[in-house]
Amino acid sequence: MSQSSFEDDDLFGEAADEIRDDVEADLAAAREALPESDAIWTVEADNTLGVLNSLGQALDTGDAAERLRDAKKWYAMGERADAFDDADDLATEIEDLETILEDVGTAHEHANELSSTVPELRGALDDAGEAADGADDADATDGSGETEEAAE
Repeated sequence: MSQSSFEDDDLFGEAADEIRDDVEADLAAAREALPESDAIWTVEADNTLGVLNSLGQALDTGDAAERLRDAKKWYAMGERADAFDDADDLATEIEDLETILEDVGTAHEHANELSSTVPELRGALDDAGEAADGADDADATDGSGETEEAAE
């Protein structure tokens, strides 16, 4: 083996280690950017809309998706270069984080949808209640503006 190829092998090994370190660092950063479980479980609010808004804010993943993307990018590079001796742990962690991010994203969408739906629903229920009260008042009159009791 020539001196040049020995140095190339060393350099490749160093590069492979650096790529793995980068993937691990990005995965750690993605985990850190995820919402804390207590933040989505315990909220203080005066009403349902406040709870939903707090939940929506708590479900913000920050830059977790971007950090996971960086991890996947470097992982793919290392895999294609056959730089990893054993990368099953990295692949598993990437898949796990992808699943968590998808679940958090879905919950975030639901919270946002409910945040916009609940006030509309409240308004519709208020209108329906007022219409029912108006109908009850109309049923209590005989058409002349007098109530049935007053007409007797």
